[in-house]
Amino acid sequence: MGRFGGRNLSVVFCLCLALVFISGMTNAESESKKEIPATKFGQSQSATMTVLYCYSCGYRKAFEDYVNILAEKYPQITVTGGNYDPPGMNMYFSKLIFAVKILLIVVIVSSYDIFGSIGQPTPSWWRHLLENKLYACMMIFFVGNMLEGQLVSSGAFEISLNDVPVWSKLQTGRIPAPQELFQIIDNQLQFGDKFQENPDFVK
Repeated sequence: MGRFGGRNLSVVFCLCLALVFISGMTNAESESKKEIPATKFGQSQSATMTVLYCYSCGYRKAFEDYVNILAEKYPQITVTGGNYDPPGMNMYFSKLIFAVKILLIVVIVSSYDIFGSIGQPTPSWWRHLLENKLYACMMIFFVGNMLEGQLVSSGAFEISLNDVPVWSKLQTGRIPAPQELFQIIDNQLQFGDKFQENPDFVK
């Protein structure tokens, strides 16, 4: 009875783990695809800054910090932000790994003998996974999650001002310091209708 109850507990835990992860993945994907609404400072919109950053890298906090800084120094700038999609086929590979991971967890939880269904002898390693569902589900979950994170983590923090690229973390390897960003803005706007800085900004 104890052995049977332990197996049932493992099955329930694996199912809950899979459902929680699917829910989290769906929310994360919707967040990454959802463009952050424009943040407007003041009535004039003489310049627009766009920041595309790696959502999975945790750069949203850095983006929000820059929004607040620019709101104080340049209240006329409109700032928009969004997720920087990983290059090439990385996003598709990430989705493929996610699908394979969930499929493996479901197969293991259901104790389905893949090899037996195709008339092949069941390998010892697969039998071991079926006998240790909790361990197998956790291993597949964390390994798959690590591979997905590596594929979608672009490390980007790309800044454009009036549709002109002015900073790229992919090229420089770092996020600009506030003073560097201020200098970039001044240099980009010096030949246009340069607006006045906020005189109350504390440098």
